[in-house]
Amino acid sequence: MQPVPRRRKSQLLSISVALVLALIIATIVVKPAVNYGLIFRSSAHASSAFNINSSNNLTKSAVVVRTNRTYYYMQTNTKSKNQLANLENSISSGNNNTNSSNDGILNKAVNIALVAPTFTAAAYDHNSFYTFYKLYSNTSLGTNVTSNLNLLSKNITNHDILRASLVMLNLVDNLKLINPNSHITILNDADVDNGSLFSNYKNNNIYDVAILGHQEYVTQQEYDNLKKFVTNGGTMVLLDGNVFFAQVKYNPHTKTESLVKGHWWAFNGKSAWRSIGERWANETSQWVGSNYLCYRCVSAFGNDPFEYRPHEEQYISNHNDSILLNYDAVITDKKIKLDNKQPMIATYKLDYQKGKVVALGIFSDDVIDNATFNKFFDNLLHSEL
Repeated sequence: MQPVPRRRKSQLLSISVALVLALIIATIVVKPAVNYGLIFRSSAHASSAFNINSSNNLTKSAVVVRTNRTYYYMQTNTKSKNQLANLENSISSGNNNTNSSNDGILNKAVNIALVAPTFTAAAYDHNSFYTFYKLYSNTSLGTNVTSNLNLLSKNITNHDILRASLVMLNLVDNLKLINPNSHITILNDADVDNGSLFSNYKNNNIYDVAILGHQEYVTQQEYDNLKKFVTNGGTMVLLDGNVFFAQVKYNPHTKTESLVKGHWWAFNGKSAWRSIGERWANETSQWVGSNYLCYRCVSAFGNDPFEYRPHEEQYISNHNDSILLNYDAVITDKKIKLDNKQPMIATYKLDYQKGKVVALGIFSDDVIDNATFNKFFDNLLHSEL
């Protein structure tokens, strides 16, 4: 048999690598809510923000996702290549014409950070936190568990980051009418943990708005940094229920998170034992204004404009909350009462220090494509920013 020419070997290797990459991308993007085409362009010099054009003809946008010092350019679909060209030309020429009411939902340039819930995505991975919870669901108080502890630590992979970013990419669609001078940056939990919301030693916010998703698991530093962001004058928007429920620690060198306390467990690296449910319940009530209720405790909404199926919601827990939309929740368990009243599930805002928190109160990921919700969310941003 004649040896295969070197050039042919190189061609075969290139084809094989291309096929493997295609399979990886196909595995990562499994039936997303919107058919986004992911274009991977690694660059050490890419900007972590991308101007979003306000053209009425643009149906999708583009962002740059920063992942472990590598930048992935994610381009979403447009009606035509010409529209994308118009977008690029508008940005290049500095077209700032926003006089028309249709040109933007905001009347000023705003720096927005979308925070992808990567720690939570990793915790829900196969053979991770929830595998442990299920294995030891019958563990009694005072019992130390010393087996299968590897399940309470999880390496944060690019798969976790991209999966956690999909809803944020969907949200870019809802923000497409933003003033072209505004910047949208997708961060992740590790970014917030290391202070990426700030400049000058946390004295100044880089962003005007931070929009969070399902941040069920956060580090103590991330939690403190988000609180400081609001204290400094920032607006924090909570899309989902079940936020700030459990504390993890993060090792940036190994890119590994480990459970610390919350979700009815505590873990010190050597053993795990039964502990509290919500990690910072009282503190969260004071500066966020709500707390997590419980899984599927709401059977229905009397006021349901978004055709939402309740399952993970926040309940109002601060008397200073300003109610923007009460969903008239019907609570399944009649024993669940606060001050002898049924918990209220609502979209609300809470002023805290120099900033504010705006929380949807529901798991908005489920209705991110609902037209009524999109209009409500756009109007909410317009009125509160």
